[in-house]
Amino acid sequence: MSGEVLAALMLPCLFVFIFLGLPISFSLLVTAAIFAWPLFGDAVGNQLYGGLNQTASSFVLSAVPPFIFMGYMLERSGVAEKLFTALQMWLHRLPGGLALAAMGMAGILAAATGIVGAVEVLIGVMAIPAMMARNYDKALIAGVICAGGSLGTMIPPSIVVVIYATVAQMSVGQLFSAVMMPGLIMVSLFVAYVLIICILYPAKAPRDTSQSDVPLGEKLWITLVALVPMVLLIVAVLGSITFGIASPTEAASVGAVATVLLTIAYGRFTWSSFFDALRQTLIVNSMILMIVVGGTIFSGTFRIHGGNEMVRDLFTATGFGETGVILLMLLVVFIAGFVLDWVSVVLICLPIFIPIFDAFDIDMIWFAVLMIIVIQTSYLTPPMAPSIFYLRSIAPADITYKHMYLGVLPFIGAQVLTLLLVFWFPALAVWLPSVLVD
Repeated sequence: MSGEVLAALMLPCLFVFIFLGLPISFSLLVTAAIFAWPLFGDAVGNQLYGGLNQTASSFVLSAVPPFIFMGYMLERSGVAEKLFTALQMWLHRLPGGLALAAMGMAGILAAATGIVGAVEVLIGVMAIPAMMARNYDKALIAGVICAGGSLGTMIPPSIVVVIYATVAQMSVGQLFSAVMMPGLIMVSLFVAYVLIICILYPAKAPRDTSQSDVPLGEKLWITLVALVPMVLLIVAVLGSITFGIASPTEAASVGAVATVLLTIAYGRFTWSSFFDALRQTLIVNSMILMIVVGGTIFSGTFRIHGGNEMVRDLFTATGFGETGVILLMLLVVFIAGFVLDWVSVVLICLPIFIPIFDAFDIDMIWFAVLMIIVIQTSYLTPPMAPSIFYLRSIAPADITYKHMYLGVLPFIGAQVLTLLLVFWFPALAVWLPSVLVD
């Protein structure tokens, strides 16, 4: 059997193992081992060890654990409650003030942690009871929480961006700067939708008057205590990476220490919460790195069998130009996002796409932003949307799946509009990296 035939059989075999219930990391490893055996025989273990060694020696991947720890430590610091209170006080007079406060909190926490599920659960626990108490429309509640939680995919320091940069051998600082403007556009579209729908249909978001009597001095003090440390943390971490002052690992490590100090300053530090954050970091990081190992070995085996050349020839044979090829690749990513988690999507699809970039002269930074937006959109899109499953775990029973599905649709539209804007105007993705990063 030829190498190209074996390469073509690897993806169906992988999905068979996934649908049988084998964890994705082990599905990748087992598939790689099976298809590497005809090449290496009894030495297959030694050959596959190279993928493990490559992952273990990646300096960029060492930034992942501190970023994860930042998220879990901030979750225990009490900063979410303080942020939500501060935003409520300033936004309560606006239509949909509570929903806007939840979206603002999601954006800030996403920029501080980069962990998608943790952000959604954190804002959901804070905001859902408050909005339910004010009789907010349940579909609006569901949409705001799911869409806000999805921002962790797009807004730096997104773990998705770190993994993408590692696989594509690109600068993390470049990709962080590349997703900033599209991320701001997406947040603006989310906020604009909430404002418009709440102005047109006031009954969906009754005004909150509970914060009307708070003195200005108290508002300023709460804002200073809650918002300023978070903004400084975000600027310090992202700024040092973007401007090349510190490596991602160094910046993430400083951020991790800063979150511990912030937790101490807020009087919420306990050794049990500290060790629990370490335990959660170990679990999540181990899961991510196991998938990275599996994906690295899988893509290496696929490449050895000539799979990359086969895919490149197939795309060339379609007769599509650059636009058609890009749309086809994004469609593959979107469909894969229904079945696989974002780490697996990046690790499986990206190594296959890289030879196509060269063949069709596609800008890698521009495509990276497009692909990350599509990954985020698949995270939010029913019926397999992970965001909805996260929400189901924390939402009260009277917020049904129907509310969730209806609630996320307008925000999916905002994501698609962001994708189209970046597609039509590549400068939205490539201009800032050219200015900020050498």
